[in-house]
Amino acid sequence: MAQDRKKELLDFLDRRAFDPVIRTKENNFSGKNREAAKHAKAATMKEKDRFHHYGSAEEVLLNFKRDLRSTAAKKVNKELESLHLPQLSDVQDEFYKLCERLKVAA
Repeated sequence: MAQDRKKELLDFLDRRAFDPVIRTKENNFSGKNREAAKHAKAATMKEKDRFHHYGSAEEVLLNFKRDLRSTAAKKVNKELESLHLPQLSDVQDEFYKLCERLKVAA
């Protein structure tokens, strides 16, 4: 049951935040935007991997909250916003509702 909750949270984040960025083709951008897309994609792949290694749904939630405030994430979020790609903050409300429904608290 506990792993099911973690899996459901990760599936949501993969589908709504991580995978759309990872699937982005840098060649669709030019100049500085291409470099920004490349950087954002690499950072998102690391972030996705990190989230998948957390041990519980509670850890996923806790680190989601941390990433919303993190200084490092702010730079990547600016890139994502300028490229019109999803950020964690874009899915924040839905993610918290999912946590409520799954009874995940951190």
